[in-house]
This record gives sequence, structure tokens and C-alpha cells, in this order.
Amino acid sequence: MAVNAWLSLLVAGVMETGWAIGLKYTEGFSRLVPSVITIALMAGSFYFLSKSLSDLPIGTAYAVWTGIGAVGTVILGMYLFGESRDLLRILCLLLIISGIVGLKMVSAD
Repeated sequence: MAVNAWLSLLVAGVMETGWAIGLKYTEGFSRLVPSVITIALMAGSFYFLSKSLSDLPIGTAYAVWTGIGAVGTVILGMYLFGESRDLLRILCLLLIISGIVGLKMVSAD
């Protein structure tokens, strides 16, 4: 069922955001607990991405997965690490989000 595939893809994207942020905390995989959590999130992200591929085209799923991860990582980077919140940066995020929504809208369910 396509709904479950999209839900799996959403979970995969959120987990991708988690492992991308986790990399910052691993300090080059020299800290045990953040490293274990980051690796678990990586594995979970790939697992849920692979589950979504049973019903979704690979190109769409991969683009949406990376888009969710990119947007989530940038937003958390702003919040957690004080990264730039410039208007142009926000507009670029909105372009990525519009691409994700567009791919969802044109993908056959």
C-alpha cells in the first residue's frame, strides 16, 4: 500500500536527519554513545527507505529521502548550533520543500 510506503519514507527521512545531526556529536566516532545512536539511526534510515521502495519509484523515494534529511538537518543546525537564518537560506529550504511536495503530488499511488 502506497500510504505505508510514504510513511516509511517519512520515518527514513527523519532518521536521516537524526544521524546527520548525530555525526556532529560523535566527534569523529570517538564518543561511544553518540556513535552507537548515530549508527543505529543510519541503519534504521536505510531500512525504512528500503521498505518504501516496495511501492515507490527509486528516483522519487531517494529524492524525497535526501530532501527530508537536508531540510531537517538545516533546520536543526539553525536551532541547535546557531547556524545562519538568512532569508536567502530560508528561501532555498522552501525550494527543497516545494520539490519534495511536487514529487509526492506527481508520483502515482
